[in-house]
Amino acid sequence: MRIAIAGAGNVGRSIAQELIGNGHHVMLIERQPRQLRPERVPEADWVLADACEVSSLEEADVAGCDVVIAATGDDKANLVVSLLAKTEFAVNRVVARVNRAENEWLFTEQWGVDVAVSKPRLMAALVEEAVTVGDLVRIMTFRQGEANLVEITLPANAPYVGEPVRSVPMPRDSALVAVLRGKRVLVPTPDDPLEAGDELIFVCTSEVEDAVRAVVLGKTGDLG
Repeated sequence: MRIAIAGAGNVGRSIAQELIGNGHHVMLIERQPRQLRPERVPEADWVLADACEVSSLEEADVAGCDVVIAATGDDKANLVVSLLAKTEFAVNRVVARVNRAENEWLFTEQWGVDVAVSKPRLMAALVEEAVTVGDLVRIMTFRQGEANLVEITLPANAPYVGEPVRSVPMPRDSALVAVLRGKRVLVPTPDDPLEAGDELIFVCTSEVEDAVRAVVLGKTGDLG
């Protein structure tokens, strides 16, 4: 994919390095000359420009990008970049960094944001995921709440431990997309058995989260 990242600070550069390592073509857009350090990520295309200006985005050919990531340290700038990317250049996927938790409510479809990444929320979810067994933990929200990435770590007394995946009656609008078992990441097939301690990763809508929890952990969710 061709990906544009607005903001070449520590966060933007780290994202760029990760994406380049995964084989994507990355362009870093930075308005501060002192932050323009191509030697830090030499594989990326570097552009000195203000990503909040339509003319700058035109010159950078943002319309030809598959994804735009608004990764500056300024929430106002990230909202403007997101809105321009979506409305002026019809970028398919816009991801925005939320710096201040109190601004998270602004990062919606109305501002062109497909995925908002809030560091406080993400960190809290990762802490919950690391210590929680037998409950549903929301890790990330996609498309403004239309779908969520959630995790459940199976306790030993969950009803489908030892049963194949096909035995689990998944609610509508939900899918089991991965099973983390020790150091392995498994793409589940219908015949794969579930084991105590498995971390089950689902994509589902908010409306069916309770139903997913009830099915996987038992109708009442009582782990007694």
